[in-house]
Amino acid sequence: MIDFKDRGILRELQRDAGQSIEVLSDKVHLSRNACWRRVKALEDEGVIRARVVLLDAGKLNLGLTAFIAVKTAQHEPKWLEKFAAAVQSFPEIIGVYRTTGDTDYLLQAVVSDIAGYDRLYKRLIAKIPLTDVSSSFVMEKIKETTALPLDSLG
Repeated sequence: MIDFKDRGILRELQRDAGQSIEVLSDKVHLSRNACWRRVKALEDEGVIRARVVLLDAGKLNLGLTAFIAVKTAQHEPKWLEKFAAAVQSFPEIIGVYRTTGDTDYLLQAVVSDIAGYDRLYKRLIAKIPLTDVSSSFVMEKIKETTALPLDSLG
């Protein structure tokens, strides 16, 4: 069960996972050892999956984000295995979601530009048969976060 102190730890780690246990324990008002034990328990339980660094895509010439809506007429397990393997093989594809509604899958990709997207598209359709592919390109990122809404946990 996630309590108030755990939420504080998680909130701080979502903001800055690189801070030392000493700094973290001060911020959440716990002793160093108690804080470390809680972080370790959250890791062991899989609540904390990883600690990562967030990069600026634009500064790395990866300034175009595309959302790719995929429809397929095939819903067999073998096709899904092939599709999953295909999308996992593309480092440009950073998110893949099976969805409800008219779209079967929504992919998020990060590429340098439209030409980079076109290369990704051609490689994708060469690997897996798709019924329909339509893409939307991000013009402006108004909000983008990796932080989960911990206050809604109760």
